[in-house]
Amino acid sequence: MYPNLYYAFRDLFGLELKALRFVNSFGFFVALSFLAAAWVLTHELKRKERAGLLGYQEVKIVVGKPASLADLLLNFILGFILGFKILGLFLSKDPAAEDPQAFIFSGAGNWPLGIALGVVFAGIKWWEKNKQKLAKPEERTVRIWPHDRVGDLVIYAALFGFLGAKIFHNLENWNEFWASPIEALLSFSGLTFYGGLICAAVAIYFYARKHKIGFRHLCDAVAPGLMIAYAIGRIGCQVAGDGDWGILNSAYITTPEAKVQLADTTQFRTTLEANNRFYLKTFQAQSLDQIHHKSVKAPSWLPDWMVAYNYPHNVINEGTPIAGCTDPQYCNQLPIPVYPTPFYESVAGFLLFFLLWSLRGRLKVPGTIFAVYLMVNGLERFFIEKIRVNTTYSIFGFHPTQAELISTGLVITGLILYYVLTRKKIADSAVLEKEIKG
Repeated sequence: MYPNLYYAFRDLFGLELKALRFVNSFGFFVALSFLAAAWVLTHELKRKERAGLLGYQEVKIVVGKPASLADLLLNFILGFILGFKILGLFLSKDPAAEDPQAFIFSGAGNWPLGIALGVVFAGIKWWEKNKQKLAKPEERTVRIWPHDRVGDLVIYAALFGFLGAKIFHNLENWNEFWASPIEALLSFSGLTFYGGLICAAVAIYFYARKHKIGFRHLCDAVAPGLMIAYAIGRIGCQVAGDGDWGILNSAYITTPEAKVQLADTTQFRTTLEANNRFYLKTFQAQSLDQIHHKSVKAPSWLPDWMVAYNYPHNVINEGTPIAGCTDPQYCNQLPIPVYPTPFYESVAGFLLFFLLWSLRGRLKVPGTIFAVYLMVNGLERFFIEKIRVNTTYSIFGFHPTQAELISTGLVITGLILYYVLTRKKIADSAVLEKEIKG
């Protein structure tokens, strides 16, 4: 496992770059997922614009004005934060900097670097505006195409997606939130994908409505990007070991030296009992008999880790100590391997991305690509929940997880949406044909 890029570079290239300790592996892959989604969305919007399916919006702007005080102040603040906190974190020798999250939310930082970078940012803004300054500022009308707004769309999706992911995660893990609400809200870990999807979708809807972007065409353009972003994000979950893994595979146990080996029923039970406190807390169970597990041995042509992984050196320090590990932060592993569900979801995500990509030219009715996305995404998540560790609810004798409830809703919504859109298209075509004949 690589909790951050320092461990990845040390293991893969033999380079010990201390500054990379502050680049979280999960966050790195999330950033890549947003970049990939932005590229796919831009490509799709341009394709729809060329086809005449999306139009531009005329916007009046004033050019030639010098930099305002607000412009200079905003850029100074951005530069100050970058220098004071981000660069300060990389250059700090304070032991508190070993915990990047605590450092970011503390009052510590590099004041000289913050002020200097703030002045540089403000100076660059002044220089840019001064270079474009006219003797008399002019009002001009420019055409803004949907693909020109991808940056805004990604920022909205990131902000509201993160907010929604945190809210839904804390609703799903209410006891943890209630025990430490401030830490739960400010922590960079603990995110629920569907919460982010729902809140981001609402924000994007209002943004599209404001800027007169055809929402159904936008949804179709977004769908492949969402899928590839999900696949890349799950790579981050797998690489970092963020706790988003599956149930126990009782066909294996983990040795103190972080090796995974085959085990019989007695060895599995002995290991489970030896770590009963850990597992009772993790599964929120009253007894070991309530802990969900499945026994599956990997076929000879498949590596064991694809069905049983112990997540050594995981970023949340879950499990028991690894023998001989001297790292000050990440020396734990799972005593019983689990199903690496983030890996499964990454593979499924890439396959579903290619499916959606292949359907772009075949499904002509606006909104149907997104309807298919809802269905396949919901089905994938519903079935993966059968081997994932998640909090369950009790509803009329059933015990679904939050993700199972939402994924079921997405599949049903996708089916209804697809049916309504295609039926409406057929009805509209019939009316048009009748008018032509009449």
